[in-house]
Amino acid sequence: MARKGTQKGRGTAAVAGGARARRDAGEALRRRPLWWLTLSVLLVVLFGLQVRLWFGEGSLRHVMELRERVETLEQENAALRERNRLMAADVEELKAGLDKVEEIARRDLGMIREGESFFMVLEPGGESGDDASR
Repeated sequence: MARKGTQKGRGTAAVAGGARARRDAGEALRRRPLWWLTLSVLLVVLFGLQVRLWFGEGSLRHVMELRERVETLEQENAALRERNRLMAADVEELKAGLDKVEEIARRDLGMIREGESFFMVLEPGGESGDDASR
């Protein structure tokens, strides 16, 4: 009889274990939609971030375009700085003496001092060398 009692005990434990297994399976089924929903939301967020990374503002392509534009603008700025430096030097020369003013007046306006003689040399083509270069 002791043997039957131990078998009954096992049977009761097996029935209780089976009920617990069914209850756990039921809970797992109830949790599964939540798990799929969470996974789906995470995948949509990941996809959205990837789209922005590759195609939106601040994307890798956009950053490369901005870097190229910065490089171009830096080169233009360097050229303009050099131009400004030369202009500042001309301004200082003009402030310092009349020699530069006279040079510009002679070259651009055809100034002749009193007592000087002006000679215009014409090229065989009919135009002077100065007029051709302007």
